[in-house]
Amino acid sequence: MPTGKVKWYDAAKGFGFIASDEGGDVFLHESALPAGVTTVRPGTRLEFGVAEGRRGEQALSVRIVDPMPSVASSTQKDPEDLAAIIEDLIKLLDGLGNGLRRGRRPTADQAGKVAALLRGVADDLE
Repeated sequence: MPTGKVKWYDAAKGFGFIASDEGGDVFLHESALPAGVTTVRPGTRLEFGVAEGRRGEQALSVRIVDPMPSVASSTQKDPEDLAAIIEDLIKLLDGLGNGLRRGRRPTADQAGKVAALLRGVADDLE
């Protein structure tokens, strides 16, 4: 069974590419990921079957051999800093909630920034 490393993967688009140990790139669709896995990080070692697709090789029945170690866990924020960030986030969300109560929705740009901030704080909490 071929092996390789994840070259890149975009969970929002549902696909990416594997750099095969045998050479070349192999298309990776989200449907080939193991059950319960929604994304893989670049550098993660995989074992996979291969089928010839319309545009070249495509991975089938992917198995994660060696997940990449999480960099986030080794760079966790100081609890005091995280507390201050969460307090600021509460103020931001309170203002957003008050605006929504008055019928004012955030612009797409504002909503995207708030969503990114929420994701970042969630990552820091894990």
